[in-house]
Amino acid sequence: MLDPIADMLTRIRNAQKAEHQEVVIPFSKLKMAIITIFQKKGLIESFQKVKEEKSNFYNIILTLKYKQIGNKKVPTFRSLRRVSKEGQRIYVKKNDIHKIKNGLGFSIISTSQGVLTSEEARKKGVGGEIICEVR
Repeated sequence: MLDPIADMLTRIRNAQKAEHQEVVIPFSKLKMAIITIFQKKGLIESFQKVKEEKSNFYNIILTLKYKQIGNKKVPTFRSLRRVSKEGQRIYVKKNDIHKIKNGLGFSIISTSQGVLTSEEARKKGVGGEIICEVR
């Protein structure tokens, strides 16, 4: 797998289109930090780290959240987009962090102070690599 973060975002998008309740994602510390931000923002119900039975690998089981509009289930994520890719990393300075959809969305940025949302990075005055944009 070339880009595990893009794989995680694609698994979430596909699971929500198929209206699944849970999605299984291979564990990494960066993925766990991103998923923690999703839970703080109220975009997912819950998550848990689970060890596979016959190996030493861990998975993250993500419980997805939906909004009920009429008789239709609508995903909480409108769009998940990978910004910085393996072939082209995108970095942003503290003064160049822009708002996503006039503040309706946010970016997740990997900084020297950890993985932060665009609002947190702006408040702390740090820049870094833009991992993804969430709307």
